[in-house]
Amino acid sequence: MAANFAETVAERPTPGGINTPNMAVPPPEYVVVDLDPGTSDLAVPDGSGWRRVMRVPGRRHYHHEHHDRAIATVQQARSRTRSTGRSCVVGLLYIAEFGRLRERLAPGACLSLLDQVAALAGDLHRWRGSAIGQGRPGEVVVVLPTRPGRSAEAAFGEIVRTVASCDFAVNGERLRVTPVPGFVQVDDTIDDATALRRARLAMGLAAGQLDMVPVCYDPKMEPAENQPRRSGRPLHTRLRPSDAVQIVVSTAICLGLPFGIYSTLFTLGLDPTHVVFALLAIALAGTTLTTYLEQLSALEPEKCPDAPAAPFPAASAIIAAYLPNESATIVDTVKAFLRLDYPGPLQIILAYNTPRYLPVEETLARIADSDPRFIPMHVPTSTSKAQNVNAAMPMITGEFVGVFDADHHPAPDAFRRAWRWLSHGAAVVQGHCVIRNGEASRISRTVAVEFESIYAVSHPGRARMHGFGIFGGSNGYWRTDLLHQTRMRGSMLTEDIDASLRTIMSGERIVADPELVSYELAPTTMSALWRQRLRWAQGWYQVSQRHLWKAVGSPDLTARQKLGLLWLLGWREIYPWLSLQMYPLIVFGLLHPQSGHGFRLNVSLYVVATLFSAMAGPIQALFAYALADPTIRRHRSWFVQFCLMNIVYSEFKNVIARLAPVKELLREREWHVTPRAVPQPDPVTPDGATAPPAGSAPPAGSAPPAGSAPPAGSAAGGVVPYPEARS
Repeated sequence: MAANFAETVAERPTPGGINTPNMAVPPPEYVVVDLDPGTSDLAVPDGSGWRRVMRVPGRRHYHHEHHDRAIATVQQARSRTRSTGRSCVVGLLYIAEFGRLRERLAPGACLSLLDQVAALAGDLHRWRGSAIGQGRPGEVVVVLPTRPGRSAEAAFGEIVRTVASCDFAVNGERLRVTPVPGFVQVDDTIDDATALRRARLAMGLAAGQLDMVPVCYDPKMEPAENQPRRSGRPLHTRLRPSDAVQIVVSTAICLGLPFGIYSTLFTLGLDPTHVVFALLAIALAGTTLTTYLEQLSALEPEKCPDAPAAPFPAASAIIAAYLPNESATIVDTVKAFLRLDYPGPLQIILAYNTPRYLPVEETLARIADSDPRFIPMHVPTSTSKAQNVNAAMPMITGEFVGVFDADHHPAPDAFRRAWRWLSHGAAVVQGHCVIRNGEASRISRTVAVEFESIYAVSHPGRARMHGFGIFGGSNGYWRTDLLHQTRMRGSMLTEDIDASLRTIMSGERIVADPELVSYELAPTTMSALWRQRLRWAQGWYQVSQRHLWKAVGSPDLTARQKLGLLWLLGWREIYPWLSLQMYPLIVFGLLHPQSGHGFRLNVSLYVVATLFSAMAGPIQALFAYALADPTIRRHRSWFVQFCLMNIVYSEFKNVIARLAPVKELLREREWHVTPRAVPQPDPVTPDGATAPPAGSAPPAGSAPPAGSAPPAGSAAGGVVPYPEARS
């Protein structure tokens, strides 16, 4: 028997600090089971190196070590927490890059990485009852006792953020990793193996998103055969009203609820008309004035540094695509990126998802064979832009990275200009998205001018006035380390705005550059525009719910920034409901003539405010024309059309904004891909560079232009701008 053993190797410390003997043996067919009970584990060679198997105490067979080590870690922690009467949380961190690292690093180096991650997690949670150990390859087991006033999600979130921001030294390399966290709350009714299995189910769901958000186990994660059988769609889905019914309901609430309040107060002897009338006039005038100030601020935007503060480093571009929707245009997009003029190494990653094989994938593969800068990356588990971007993160080699939708053609100098900002301290740079298919339809022409009011006016104006910019989902350039930590969250309909707010609240600086240009496509039909803007509006509502009060209370923001975020996140949700409030007030006054005293007192004030705001549409179009990209500004008739349609278009967007909370309440969060129209050949800019035609809205998987100069709803005929934004 002794002849079958190669050698006895050095003692290895276990997570619990106990030294146990290790023995190395030849290939698995020679492994014997009649070993001395004191031998804890064996090492046997497999295809990838040495694989350890552990003996189950008291039995004559062996299990993989990672299984028993994970169980031992859970048992150790639970035995401690039982003595305190507390329950505990069993969590797993999987290192998303572990598979690729095992292909190029020795097994010892991979284990060293996991040891470092485990030690870092252990340093954060040293309280009684916690235990940290290794599980399956690439896994770190984390067991924490429950603590009053501290959620498990917050505890694991702290671990994840710390691990993601750390550089790990492995074989002389500095590595950054993506921890994938899943956890489950356990009590005495759940055995250790079941707790680990459930934590792995949660971790598997987190691995599909790669957004580093801790995922808690839910019974719905169980395989289909373990789920109770259901017939048909869920009841709340079957009873969900149509968009038309939801519009009627939201409008009825907007008009009927205030009227009911006025009538109730009047029966109690109170006349609300004079107070409400004055408040409406002030809100109308205040909204318009703020918009005017933002537009004036855009005339003197922050200037891009003349030269970079450091040599041009390696850069990366991520193009996120849902390929069936982009197959007609994606090759042109890739070629546009390969023509970029950047002096440093440039890596171009196309991260795409598709439910079926498409012939264009062969074309993309041929391009990759001929140009090593281009890397097509199929993300088979993805269903969103956020997942595509997150999946591409481990592939990034650049010091900074540009994020784009699949219809974008950046200007040749885009990456040069972005680095000039980033090298001087900016964390994120948002460029100017210009429509390149404005000729396609009246809808695309309207969107083309709207985008100029957003990217050429509102973005730089807000950055100047309020001290922060917004990443709008495309043509945005991030420091790679910051994007690695921030990620895109697929749970948000506007993942870009959510990422922007988290970045701003962490104290980082986002700048807006109207001269950093990229050309994209706009929706060309009303139905496509409706679906796109509905998703944006609902996404903004989600972001406002999640971040508004955190932003107001953030110690890392200045008073000016907090006021700007209160306007952007708070007032933009309130204004669409206020825009119609004159109508219930007028009807109330007609039905109760004796209440007209306040009405008559304030009518002149309201007329002045209405006239003041009625100029908002023409002035908005004027600023957009003055600051527009040359490819759009040459179409003067488009600006005239936008000015004339502004009242109707603003109320169209107000209707959608009022619909967003209703859909969120009904849990209707469907993602509709924006159809792509194949554009005409790109026009030529004045400097001779190729540039797309004007007019376009963000691509399907993308988030809209964040925070824009607002055209808004009507109040007794007045056009009032409110903070609107792409997302």
